[in-house]
Amino acid sequence: MKVLLLKDSKEDDSAQDPYIRELALHGLQATLIPVLSFEFMSLSSLSEKLSHPEDYGGLIFTSPRAVEAVELCLEKDNKTEVWEKSLKENWNAKSVYVVGTATASLVGKIGLDAEGEHSGNAEKLGEYICSRESSARPLLFPCGTLKGEILPKMLKDKGIPMETISVYQTVPHPGIRENLSSYYSKQGVPASITFFSPSGLKFSLKHIQELSGENMDHIKLIAIGPSTARALAAMGLPESCTAESPTPQALASAIRKALQLHGCC
Repeated sequence: MKVLLLKDSKEDDSAQDPYIRELALHGLQATLIPVLSFEFMSLSSLSEKLSHPEDYGGLIFTSPRAVEAVELCLEKDNKTEVWEKSLKENWNAKSVYVVGTATASLVGKIGLDAEGEHSGNAEKLGEYICSRESSARPLLFPCGTLKGEILPKMLKDKGIPMETISVYQTVPHPGIRENLSSYYSKQGVPASITFFSPSGLKFSLKHIQELSGENMDHIKLIAIGPSTARALAAMGLPESCTAESPTPQALASAIRKALQLHGCC
């Protein structure tokens, strides 16, 4: 059964995207199509803040792109040496909170010790932070321009200081229409489509509706998390299922549930 995932490919140690590998175990033939591109910004300002861990109570990362922004700062400003010598250790003396295993993996690659990765979404991470955080210094939160307001509001309500800095903006992938058209012409209408973010939904929906035509009502629409599910609802679309966490295993379960697949494929 053919399913479509609107995300870019992330190969792991086995040289295959973990979502494709996991879904294949359940008899699902998944295709990945990237719908987002990212443009980095304010890197000099982020670099300056990273140079002063003593001013902060810790770090928060809710997306892989924010971690990539830190990597770019280290490379661009020749900070790799000072990062390895002192900055990394000073940041590790504080809490480094993350959402999701993909983000945690990238955080680990720059030498930071992540916690909270199993929270799965920003709301659950907020609960985790509120249950643990007591620092009077603000948590540094590098994020995108389209960040949700749930996490900042939760921390503010609990009196936990946070300093946000927008380090990337999300734009439509330049090949989105062409890639979707190619998929539909070769593979046909998918049994399900998984959206990985509200912005991914926004940028791809019109093309998907045009290509699907009257078959749109038969496609099961899956959300990777609650914010994407809310975006589907706001557009009046029937969300068939939401993954319990942003992992290949949880998504496989959600798709199987939406497609009413029982037993082992």
